[in-house]
Amino acid sequence: MKSPLIAIVGRPNVGKSTFFNRVIGGRQAIVDAQEGITRDRIYGSMDWTGYTLRFVDTGGYIPEDVDIFNAAVREQAELALLEADMVLFLVDGKENPTASDRTLAQFIRETGKPCLLAVNKCDGLKDDPNRNAFFELGFETLVSISALNGRLTGDLLDEIVALLGLEDSDRFEDENQTVRLAVVGMPNVGKSSLTNALLKREQSIVTPIAGTTRDAIDSPLKWHGKDFTLVDTAGLRKLSKITDKIEYYSTVRSQKAIDQCDIALVLIDAEKGFGKQDKAIVDHVIEKGKGLIFVVNKWDLISKDTNTMKDFADEIRYQFKALNHYPILFISADTHQRIHKVLELADQVYERSRNIISARKLNDYLKQFVRKSPPPAEQGKVIKLKYLAQVHRAPAVFAFYTNYPKLIKTHYKRHVENSLRVAFDLKGIPVRISFRKS
Repeated sequence: MKSPLIAIVGRPNVGKSTFFNRVIGGRQAIVDAQEGITRDRIYGSMDWTGYTLRFVDTGGYIPEDVDIFNAAVREQAELALLEADMVLFLVDGKENPTASDRTLAQFIRETGKPCLLAVNKCDGLKDDPNRNAFFELGFETLVSISALNGRLTGDLLDEIVALLGLEDSDRFEDENQTVRLAVVGMPNVGKSSLTNALLKREQSIVTPIAGTTRDAIDSPLKWHGKDFTLVDTAGLRKLSKITDKIEYYSTVRSQKAIDQCDIALVLIDAEKGFGKQDKAIVDHVIEKGKGLIFVVNKWDLISKDTNTMKDFADEIRYQFKALNHYPILFISADTHQRIHKVLELADQVYERSRNIISARKLNDYLKQFVRKSPPPAEQGKVIKLKYLAQVHRAPAVFAFYTNYPKLIKTHYKRHVENSLRVAFDLKGIPVRISFRKS
């Protein structure tokens, strides 16, 4: 069994996300003393003695609660249980078994999946006897751990390997190159709805309440034989408007998701239009050198005539000139209108971002360009563009070697970039132009 999936389940605030972060080796899930922080399924993988183990963190399981969020969290936890190869049932060693623990234990037994019961918050030897109270839950394998300080987590991982029956042939699985696609935008523009539509399953919780998604959630997707990782993120608002520390952590996760992605899908709400915060998000994506596709969601709610789409796109590009270089796509995540175009465009933009243009093609282009648009003389000096090379990709950096690099004006640099983009079809990817002394 290569890369088995282990679902981490338990009632709220028993330390599931703390354990998840501990084994994954980073703060991927938001952790706070407040209950109910984790809502969606959050995936991560780690290597243990040569085996690749995948974990899925879930929200706190509260049986029979009809609250909109708790019901959705419970559904997400149940989906994680069904898709997992084994279950890691986490309980709080500082308390005795609760009614929720007993209900969840029964539900886990009914799934028939291998299960390991971990009594968390046993920070030292004096706490280990606390686990004895949990034998009443009826699980054969029970270990005490401290997710916070890492005590006995290595022993727990050894138990997981043993319980799964992993063999030498399961070691060192090679992972294919995947395209990381971050879905970003302001709160309630439909990021989770688009993620679910592309995955064709309810991966992220969707409600009309802004701020439902809190973590950046990775979801694997295979499209025409190519591997994608969709990253659903929390909504990005102005930092000055954030008063809740959980939302602040969510914003940090979203910005980190942009930093680590290959391509960002920047979503806006068609009814609300293109605002200052949307511009700030686009600026951040371009500044980080990521591929970008601008997505106008909820297009089904707009009254249309023949030119509505063109006029809308022209207005966006008029307000923000940088978007002249990036594709604009009009979709509806709810009705699935044109969502098939999202992955098509993402694949095209990714291929462009990985491409290195040969020096021969670039210098053939440079000769023709200089004939038509030679750099204007400055301070009585004739400027010559002698050589052109692509020195970096993702972002694409083009170095122009010249005799007077400091004398080239900004308007000419823009003209050079626009011409280069058209000549080599660089739509959707950031381009950096560098003039250097020859």
